[in-house]
Amino acid sequence: MILVHGLRTSATMWRAQVEYLTARGISARAIDLPGHGSRIGERFTLDAAAVAISDAVAAETAATGIRPYLVGFSLGGYLSIDWVARNPGRVSGLLAASCGTVPNRLVMRVWRLLAWAIHTLPDRGRRLNDFAVHLFVPQPGAADIIAGGVALEVMDDVLTDLLRLTPIASLRRIAEPVLFVNGQLDHVGLQAGRFLAAAPDGRMVTVLRATHMVSATHPEAFCAAMMEGYTRATATPGAARLPDGAHDW
Repeated sequence: MILVHGLRTSATMWRAQVEYLTARGISARAIDLPGHGSRIGERFTLDAAAVAISDAVAAETAATGIRPYLVGFSLGGYLSIDWVARNPGRVSGLLAASCGTVPNRLVMRVWRLLAWAIHTLPDRGRRLNDFAVHLFVPQPGAADIIAGGVALEVMDDVLTDLLRLTPIASLRRIAEPVLFVNGQLDHVGLQAGRFLAAAPDGRMVTVLRATHMVSATHPEAFCAAMMEGYTRATATPGAARLPDGAHDW
């Protein structure tokens, strides 16, 4: 399994999922996108992000001899949808989490303005970021999110480049099984129904009482849904049963 993180965080956000998969003998490769984690200082571009996913898929395929399962969260979800649509047949399936709204020019402009204002703070907004993470995400999830560093300088590049993506059109081209996982209270899930309707082989799981950071706030429910999607995509028996608090739409 290959795991692609969200905006400003890094591969460390997947600690709980990597441990879960490793304990079950499943190879797990969490990557850092350009400008994030071990690659802080690099410039984020869609092309560079696509190369990072391509390299991980190629390495995992070579190491295991099978097509990997791709998991993307938020920014990583949007990037993964686009990548799978452009690279048919290279993965067994896709889990796209917390990415249920089509990028909107007006919304992105507001976010860019807000990011600019935050970056005028003496610490470029690091203290505010960490405060928000600890406020909304219980431990150890909060520590996992910021353990690999906080990518404070990528906001403008990411928010600009996201407008180039067309997730609904991309989903219509994906033949592989697609599982959407969203928190019930996720502010980025307003158009989740459109995403589900666009995927020819799509299913959706909503984790009750979860917010945007569903993988960190409800790791057990997320891992169960992830394992269910993986077993279905790889046609192995014994798909995991969804736990209480996760509703299969």
